[in-house]
Amino acid sequence: MWKGAIQFGLVTIPVKLYLATESDYTIRFNMLHAKDRSRIQMKTWCPVEDEPISRSETVKGYEYAPGEYIVITDEDLEKVPLKTVRSIEIEQFTKTDAEDGNTRFVKQAYYLEPDKIGRKPFYLLRSVLQDEGLTAICKVVIKDREALASMDPFGDTMLLTTLHWPDEIRATSELDLPDEDYSFKPAELAMAKQLVSAMTGAFDPAEYKDEYRDALMEVIESKIEGHEVKAPEPVEEGGKLVDLMAALEASVNAAKAARSGEKPVSVAEAKKAREGRAERPAASRKAATKTAEKAEEGEAAAPARTRKRKTA
Repeated sequence: MWKGAIQFGLVTIPVKLYLATESDYTIRFNMLHAKDRSRIQMKTWCPVEDEPISRSETVKGYEYAPGEYIVITDEDLEKVPLKTVRSIEIEQFTKTDAEDGNTRFVKQAYYLEPDKIGRKPFYLLRSVLQDEGLTAICKVVIKDREALASMDPFGDTMLLTTLHWPDEIRATSELDLPDEDYSFKPAELAMAKQLVSAMTGAFDPAEYKDEYRDALMEVIESKIEGHEVKAPEPVEEGGKLVDLMAALEASVNAAKAARSGEKPVSVAEAKKAREGRAERPAASRKAATKTAEKAEEGEAAAPARTRKRKTA
C-alpha cells in the first residue's frame, strides 16, 4: 500500500509497506430500514443540483474561508516539498527499553519488504538494531499525512509502527487522580507480589482469542436458526469494597489452581480461612494461659500440703 525507500544516512533502501493487521476479521453490521428490513443506501448528494452524484464526480477541496474552497489534485500532492513523501526518513535511534512512553501511543503497524537490490543494507540495519537493542525513530508520509513512526526488528523483517504526535496525546492531568501517596502494609505487598508471580509466564498470542466475537456469532447463528436467544446469567457487580487481603489471597489461589487444574477458592472462602487461622493462634494462647494458671495453682498448693504434714 506504499512504496518508497528507507533513508539511512546516505544509504537508500528501497522498500514496500504492507498492513500488518487484518480488518476483515471484524463482524460487520449493515444499516436496515426498521419498517421493511431493506438495506439503506448512503448516497453522495449535491445540494446545488439537488440530486445524487457518483464518487467519480468528486474532488478534494480545502476550505480556506467560510464557504470558500480551493481544489487540491493528486498532482498537487505529489509536488509537496517534503523529503518524507516517498521515503522513511530515520531521524534518530533510541533504546528499545527506554522509559519514555511516547512510543506506546501507536496507530498502525506495517510490515517492511525490501526490494531485491536493497536486501543487504536492509538486513544490515536490522541486525544492528537487534544487536544493540535499538529502535529507529522515523518520519514518513502515508495517505497525504506525515506520520511519526518507530521501526523495529520483527521476525525475519522489520515492523514500522506509526505513532501519535506529542500534541495529539492528552495529558493525564485531565484525569481525576489522587494527590496523596498510598502506603501499603508489608503483608499486602507480599501477597500482591505473590499474585503477580503466580500469573507470570511467557506471552504466547496463540493462547488468546476474541471470545466476544465467538459469543456474538453464537447469538447471530441462533437467531438465523430461529431459536430464542437467552440472556446470560447475571454477573456479580464489581467495584464493591472487599477485604483486600482476602481478595488477594483468593486471587493467588485461583491463579495457582488455574495452572494445576484445581478448583479455585472464592473470596469468601479465603476470608473465612484467614479468619480461622487467626482464631487458632488465639485459642492456642488461651489454652497455654490456662495450663500456666493450673501449674501455678499446683505449685502454690504444694507448700501448703507440706506445712500441714510437718504440723501433724
